[in-house]
Amino acid sequence: MSSLTLRQCNLCPRGCGVDRTQKPGVCGCKDTMRVARAALHMWEEPCISGKKGSGAVFFAGCALHCVFCQNAAISGGDTGRAYTSEELAAEMIRLQGEGAANINLVTAGQWATGVHETIAIAKERGLTIPIVWNSGGYESVETLALLRDDIDIYLPDYKYRDAGLAASFSHAKDYPEVAAKAIARMVEAAGEPVFDEDGYMTRGVIVRVLVLPGHRDDACEVISYLHETYGDRIYISIMNQYTPPKKPLPYPELNRRLTRYEYEKVVGFARSLPVENGFIQVGATASESFIPEFSTTE
Repeated sequence: MSSLTLRQCNLCPRGCGVDRTQKPGVCGCKDTMRVARAALHMWEEPCISGKKGSGAVFFAGCALHCVFCQNAAISGGDTGRAYTSEELAAEMIRLQGEGAANINLVTAGQWATGVHETIAIAKERGLTIPIVWNSGGYESVETLALLRDDIDIYLPDYKYRDAGLAASFSHAKDYPEVAAKAIARMVEAAGEPVFDEDGYMTRGVIVRVLVLPGHRDDACEVISYLHETYGDRIYISIMNQYTPPKKPLPYPELNRRLTRYEYEKVVGFARSLPVENGFIQVGATASESFIPEFSTTE
């Protein structure tokens, strides 16, 4: 495994090489961890949030830069509150004390080295609940190797099989290949899904497929690939909660919500394979209620 560093940053597949002790990398972040929200979150999959809530830690910054970003308020990087590893470990312990089912690290790849240190400190202080790695799927296998012993549950997106869509919507033509390799590493690390007596996942992989308006065929391609590759070794979460950005995009289909017809066609396709281990969303769930309030200042 190559050495991971912020001084010539290579934590994500962009490999921008920026010295983040001096200026932000492509993720928008320098070298101090920033968190926009750390609180119980009720809107994850049932085996992640359940009735207890997931202890979600929303990190600032992102290397992917999707044009339809659902967390645009914080993905730029210079938002939220700065944390040391010791301070963030204390937040994790606090969330455990509030009854969180797990600690849910949301878009943390740009802070992987700091997160690795934070988890070690938190476990020394008594953290025992599972750790969830919740990401856009655009991950370096070297970074995942660093975190292998830290993470219990992986909750990545698999956004596209079509490289053209990946290039247009996330400025990452290599996304399909990179995400496939990352998910393979996650499945290898987590193994078969494991649940406790209350139905909460304690180990395993759930891959999210956010169905984009006008692009249900690509969502079906993603689901087909995942099912053919992993079968029941993973769960597939088919999501209908796409929320159009407030500022119109140059892609007309992305300026509207997903229709019920589009979503039902994708779900029907998944059932026809058949996908046995999966989650679907029922009802009018595509609303801004899925996007929590963030702290965007120090």
